Amino acid sequence: MSKFITFEGVDGAGKSTHLAWFADALRQRGLDVVVTREPGGTPLGEQLREILLNQPMSIGTEALLMFAARLEHIEQVIKPALRAGKWVISDRFSDASFAYQGGGRGMDWEKLHQLEQWVHPDLQPDLTLFFDVPVEVARQRLSNNVSLDRFEQEQSDFFERVRAGYHRRVQENPQRYAVIDAAQTLDSVKHELEVIISIL
Repeated sequence: MSKFITFEGVDGAGKSTHLAWFADALRQRGLDVVVTREPGGTPLGEQLREILLNQPMSIGTEALLMFAARLEHIEQVIKPALRAGKWVISDRFSDASFAYQGGGRGMDWEKLHQLEQWVHPDLQPDLTLFFDVPVEVARQRLSNNVSLDRFEQEQSDFFERVRAGYHRRVQENPQRYAVIDAAQTLDSVKHELEVIISIL
């Protein structure tokens, strides 16, 4: 039976590092796995990603473009794969909009709920892995990057609000989340993921 799994966390939490390994571990169990990302995942979504990560814009425009890319992603990639019995792993989904545009930018939470209900009223991840890490640790990891997009260039207080947005989202839907302590060593995180995979 197909499953939809999402990876979430602030920039620098390390989720992307573990995503490929997680997907490979599922494939070794004989599962057909589609790996994708947001914003992006489709030709149009990738064009919108370039705009979103590099062009200044208002909060409302940012949220609408995120959900526009998401709608295309759902219709073109996620739902067809799930209907075909495949497992879908996405690097970010709507939780990121609540964390970044809601928590980080201060957009009204209810407006984001309305967008979520419009774009995917009948779809939520079966499991969301939230890689939680203190902001100072995430910032230190990002300091090694040569080129940072406009989100990654934000100050620490922005990421504190993003992290708080993620925690608020977890409190609203606790049964959907596995919270990973991403400040641990890579091996420790991988062990937690192995336990999660064993019960999927």
